[in-house]
Amino acid sequence: MGNLQEFRKDFDILNSGDYVYFDNAATSQRPRQVLEAVENFYKTKNANPLRGLYDWSMDATEAYENARKVVADFIGAGRSEEIIFTRNTTESLNLVAYSYGLENVHEGDEIVVTVMEHHSNLLPWQMVAKKNGAKLIFLEPDEEGLISKEEYETKITDKTRIVAIGHVSNVFGVTNPVKEIAKYAHSKGAIVVVDGAQSTPHMAVNVQELGADFFAFSGHKMLAPMGIGALYGRYELLEKMQPFLTGGEMIEYVTRTDATYAEIPHKFEAGTVNAGDAVGLASAIEYLKNVGFDTIEEQELKLTKLLMEGLEKLPYIKVYGSKDYKKHCGIVTFTMEGVHPHDMSSVLNDDHVCIRAGHHCAQPLMQFIGAGSTARASVYFYNTEEEVKIFLDKLSKVREVMGYGA
Repeated sequence: MGNLQEFRKDFDILNSGDYVYFDNAATSQRPRQVLEAVENFYKTKNANPLRGLYDWSMDATEAYENARKVVADFIGAGRSEEIIFTRNTTESLNLVAYSYGLENVHEGDEIVVTVMEHHSNLLPWQMVAKKNGAKLIFLEPDEEGLISKEEYETKITDKTRIVAIGHVSNVFGVTNPVKEIAKYAHSKGAIVVVDGAQSTPHMAVNVQELGADFFAFSGHKMLAPMGIGALYGRYELLEKMQPFLTGGEMIEYVTRTDATYAEIPHKFEAGTVNAGDAVGLASAIEYLKNVGFDTIEEQELKLTKLLMEGLEKLPYIKVYGSKDYKKHCGIVTFTMEGVHPHDMSSVLNDDHVCIRAGHHCAQPLMQFIGAGSTARASVYFYNTEEEVKIFLDKLSKVREVMGYGA
């Protein structure tokens, strides 16, 4: 574990100008080591994995399968075959909805989701419910974003077939009680699908301890390239599922009228795989392990505390979620009286400060909290206290720029 200032030097984009990047919940930056790992793959092993019987192809296959093992170890999967490479969290959740949901949810059944879900963990379940005549049931949080025991024990019933829940909210930053909810859901015979996009970059995850039957995450939020993600699924569930996509590589034998599919996980990875970025994901995981999640959490808590203390001093700012900075996972969502979040983001951009503004792909939650859109500042371990101070200073001048006076 090294000094955070030393780690920051690995991110060329962060050292190439005077930008403050506070949109890490959307996508993280990539260290030089990850970019070099991807480049090295294409320079030395550029061949189709799993298909060729020559050195380059076998080297590519080894690198790809090693990346799968790195991911499995990282999230505590029981075996590497339980890891399916996808493009991102969205594709992973759609895979579960199409391959498991459509086959196992029937008319009169219920699917339980939270009102806080990212659209990626809502729209697939809307689709399953509509196609199969099932009902969506929503868990609603309190004003701090917390889902109570009474709430989930009331709404998860014997009719529940699937509980789909985000590990960490991309708006409130709150960590949901997934382990407790999973245990209760299992007692009712339901399976649990966890959106881990916002948790995996920031905390140690063990899917077996969580009780997740499926767990999805994206590489691009945790230092890896865009276009690579992973889905964990319990082996016995994956074994019974039909593939989401069909075509090359996912087959064992094909005739004119029929086909038998390859073994898990390959039956879910149709076509030429994204081996280079899988290698990049493995490199990102090793990098995060080198930094250490204790260090990551400590820095994010320090920065979130500074952020929230600074925002509290601005009377026209409203912060959503818990008042406890420890319950935000580096995410602070807020509005400014009289200024639309898009205008706020645009003014800050003129000062080279990058934040997110909009509905954050969580429109039901926006409706629930009574905000059409919000602004969101999200930090990562490579951000600094000086950047927080710059952000707060520039933010304090936004209303003046918008014509409200000093």
